[in-house]
Amino acid sequence: MVLLRKDLRELFTSRAFWLLLLMAGLLTGQSFISAVSAYAEASGIQGGAAALAQGLSPLDGILTPTLGAYDLAITLLFPFVMIRLIAAEKSSDALKLMLQWPVRMRDHLTSKVLALLIAWLIALVPFGAAIALWLSYGGHVDGGELLNLLAGYTLRYLLTASLSMAAAALMPGAANAAVLVLGFTIGTWALDFLALGRGGLVQRLASFTPASALRGFERGLFRVDVGLVLLILTLFGLTLAAIWLQLGHPLRARLLRTTAAALIAAVTLTLAATQHTSFDLSENRRSSFSPAVASALGRIERPLTITVYLAAEDPRMADLENNVLVKLRRALPLTVRYPLAGRSGLFENDDRYGEIVYTLGGKHVVSRSTTEEIVLETIGGLAGVAMPAAEESAYPGYPLAKMPAGAAIVFYGIWPVLVIGTWIATRFMSPRRRRTSSPSF
Repeated sequence: MVLLRKDLRELFTSRAFWLLLLMAGLLTGQSFISAVSAYAEASGIQGGAAALAQGLSPLDGILTPTLGAYDLAITLLFPFVMIRLIAAEKSSDALKLMLQWPVRMRDHLTSKVLALLIAWLIALVPFGAAIALWLSYGGHVDGGELLNLLAGYTLRYLLTASLSMAAAALMPGAANAAVLVLGFTIGTWALDFLALGRGGLVQRLASFTPASALRGFERGLFRVDVGLVLLILTLFGLTLAAIWLQLGHPLRARLLRTTAAALIAAVTLTLAATQHTSFDLSENRRSSFSPAVASALGRIERPLTITVYLAAEDPRMADLENNVLVKLRRALPLTVRYPLAGRSGLFENDDRYGEIVYTLGGKHVVSRSTTEEIVLETIGGLAGVAMPAAEESAYPGYPLAKMPAGAAIVFYGIWPVLVIGTWIATRFMSPRRRRTSSPSF
């Protein structure tokens, strides 16, 4: 508890933390107001044309856009607060004194992680206010979707925290550590871009990047392999921080321990990536086939290979990936190949462009359709399995033609006053401030 109080005191006396809270509230408010306004328009406010009710999902229309502000904060703002917890102790030589305490390094890092989790909970207050406002308008929120989304963003936050602490431990100075974390983030973006429409190992690796992992949670899909990989990477980052904060240990010993930790992480990451269990927690079951279709596909024992002759930017590719392949990967052993990876469909003269080739047990079928019904019919005919007729979705949809009344006051008025007022109060109540302001006789 002593360590936790120390880390919380350092966190709450940091201007960067209060500035981050201020920005998080403003960003969340802007995202929420824009999302509610767009949702109201799609619901037919002021006599406008309403979208199909089944297509109006609060997960897509409200929760994901509002929490999207936190993705920006986790990427660009939180690392500076996280790095400061380590870098300040290193630059002031306080770390050397702390290493002489009868406390293990694991306890030091656990305290910092707990402090950062408390900071995360405080930063989520604007999101909680947004949900409360949405419910007050009469909006709908599914508990499973909300908890899954929060779990995804929390895992993303913990990964960023561990990488920031590891960077602060490895690099001299907070600025160098921040550049290293930003470089890692840009590298994952590049991997995502490189993996578009490529398949194989590159696409498999890209599915574990923070941005790609969040897309799965935003669909209401919880993948065990993604959760395990994010947790293992988080533990690896904390292990690196623990190794390199031991300033009294020889460089060779720290390098050997780093190598051993990297090998262990590589093995465990490989094992975690082989897990194929996933849970569709979306209320409209968007990542799952109907039980009857899933049962029919489960009777196909041989692996299916799909070769897609489409470019990554082709809208048909996005339709196939998001509406069909994401479901097929959960239903049966599947391999997808992309022969045109890295090529533009605008200039393709290949007669096969647009074809989708299905291969099962030595038999081949060619189709050009990307719709779910045709794809299932093609696979069923190839496997000799009768596919049941398509079922009507039971998802009712949740239209709500309400404007975000009072949201601007909450996020642009009350929240800034609350943050600034609390920051001023903590400054005057801090022990250091009281000591310096007390009269001397």
